Amino acid sequence: MDTKAKKLTNEVGAPVAENEHSLTAGPRGPVMMQDVWLMEKLAHFDREVIPERRMHAKGWGAYGTFECTEDISAFTKAKVLQKGTKTDLFVRFSTVAGERGAADAERDIRGVAIKFYTEEGNWDLVGNNTPTFFLRDVHNFPDLNRAVKRDPQTGMRSAQNNWDFWTLLPETFHQTTVVMSDRGIPASFRHMNLYGEHTFSFYNKDNERFWCKFHFITQQGIKNLTDEEAGALIAKDRESHGRDLYESIVKGEYPRWTMYVQIMTEEQARNHYENPFDITKIWRHKEFPLQKVGVLELNRNPENYFAEVEQSAFTPAHVVPGIGFSPDKFLQGRLFVYGDAQRYRLGINYNQIPVNRPKVEVHDYHRDGLMRTDGNYGGAPAYSPNSMGDWAAQPDVMEPPLDLSGAMYAYDPQDDPTDDCFRAGGDLWRVLKEDKRELLIGNTARNIASVMENIKYRHAVHCYWADEEYGIRITEAMGLDLNRVLELAEPHSHEKLIQATLN
Repeated sequence: MDTKAKKLTNEVGAPVAENEHSLTAGPRGPVMMQDVWLMEKLAHFDREVIPERRMHAKGWGAYGTFECTEDISAFTKAKVLQKGTKTDLFVRFSTVAGERGAADAERDIRGVAIKFYTEEGNWDLVGNNTPTFFLRDVHNFPDLNRAVKRDPQTGMRSAQNNWDFWTLLPETFHQTTVVMSDRGIPASFRHMNLYGEHTFSFYNKDNERFWCKFHFITQQGIKNLTDEEAGALIAKDRESHGRDLYESIVKGEYPRWTMYVQIMTEEQARNHYENPFDITKIWRHKEFPLQKVGVLELNRNPENYFAEVEQSAFTPAHVVPGIGFSPDKFLQGRLFVYGDAQRYRLGINYNQIPVNRPKVEVHDYHRDGLMRTDGNYGGAPAYSPNSMGDWAAQPDVMEPPLDLSGAMYAYDPQDDPTDDCFRAGGDLWRVLKEDKRELLIGNTARNIASVMENIKYRHAVHCYWADEEYGIRITEAMGLDLNRVLELAEPHSHEKLIQATLN
């Protein structure tokens, strides 16, 4: 590191003579416009805050490596996932609903975005610390955002808005149960699992396709906080998760996760008892066991938060040969919206920012745009096809074809007879030990306390449909009439439940 003191210059390197006192007309006179360093300093200050992410605004990051230790070449030809390959990466962790100044230890899911700098280009794996999500159709994504953000009238966060939205969409039930459980407040980023959430695809050297899900199991063990522990921690340290991550790396206690995949064949997917591409559903481990792939380690902190964490940008559209997409409706929407958000936040050339720049040569033939920092491809043809043979596509990396069926229509998954939005939430309740059940009930009752009674009845019925004991205990904790819950639950129709509980 250069320890020599740096002398102040302006934006083009000329020396700055004075940095504390404005140039004025006399000792008490007005400031002069010709104080050009002052003008430059103020103009830059006015513009130095970029738009924050609409979701995942508060985040922390670190560099590390991924080493593939197992042979999964039967499923994918991706070089990053070949046994013995070691790949540099950058990971950004975040809360989801809070703004940049939010506390780390809030009840929320945690975002995780991993940028693998592979020899075939960057692979961005964008997910959370939960294996599922609230929504399965990207049409509802802006609405979820608005429901969990600040109320337009009061400017405050609103439990009423959260629970009204969640209970009107039964697909949110499993994720809501997870968030209200002890897993809703991880003790640190190091002490939680990471998931790709979506169903992705693998294809091997023979162009055979497999469906897959990505899991990263923490080697530090799972640790979570109660509401009381989190409240005490926030009172002392709003940056607790970021501090823990940074200091653990400084001390050489490098966080590690073991990467696994679940694999489903195309035939299994066609015959699965529920939609395997629905992000609100899980693949049960007994049916699709975890297969070990390798180890992810974080071992280097960023040198500058803004340059490397705030300007880091991810989109699931960035994949490499051997890894592809799926018919997951929510993934399909994210393929557009994530990159579009980064172009808005950082500009069209955001991938030239060092933290986002791949370690391989790029020949995308995109031109111009704000903040173009390379040679802009010089005098090479700006079009294709051309007689120079530049910008030729590479058909050898094409994914295998995917058969599709059915008429184009705005389908409602609830019309699918295999759709059950409450099975996974009920299964989760049944595997929880009694102390964890008590935490789930208590956390939910406190969180929903200020919400209108009709919405509480909606959630109680959902819990009852998932598991009778779950429903009865949440009804008691919220102080509701159990007979009324049983009456509302009897038709087992979400449409009738909504009609009966509209305000």
